[in-house]
Amino acid sequence: MGAGVQQKPAAGRRRRGRGRGRPMAEINVTPFVDVMLVLLIIFMVAAPLMTVGVPVELPRTAANALPASSEEPLTVTLTADGEVQIQTTPVVRDELVARLRAIAGERDDDRVFLRADGAIPYAEVMQVMGALNAGGFFNVGLVTDTGGPTLDHGGQ
Repeated sequence: MGAGVQQKPAAGRRRRGRGRGRPMAEINVTPFVDVMLVLLIIFMVAAPLMTVGVPVELPRTAANALPASSEEPLTVTLTADGEVQIQTTPVVRDELVARLRAIAGERDDDRVFLRADGAIPYAEVMQVMGALNAGGFFNVGLVTDTGGPTLDHGGQ
C-alpha cells in the first residue's frame, strides 16, 4: 500500500539517483483521502437524521420561527394520548415543574418550548402553561408548524 521496492532497470539502461532495490519512502495518501471523503458524505447525510423528537401533530400557524439558541432548547411535549414529556422522557404531570426546575438550574437559557398535539384540548394546554408560569418559567414559547392560515383578508 505505501512502501514498495524499485525494480532493476531494463538491460542496457542505467537509472540515476537512487540505488537499486531500495524501498520507497513515500506514503500513498490517495486511499486515505478516499476514505475521508466517503466518511464526510456519510456524516453529511446522517446528521439531519439524528434529530430526535416525540412524534406530535403540531397545529399550523402563520407565525415566524424563533431565533436560534446556542444550546438545545428545553422542550415540554403533550402527546395526543395526554402524556407529558420533557425532551423525550415521559414525566408524571405532578412532577413536571420540579423536574424542569432541576434541569433549568444547570442551563443558561431560561426558555421552555411547549409542543402540544393539535388533538389536545385547549384547556389542557393552558393548564400546563399555567403550571409552568406558576413554577417560575415565564419565557414559554408555543411550538407550531409554519404554513397555516394568516387570517388576513386584505384589511377587510
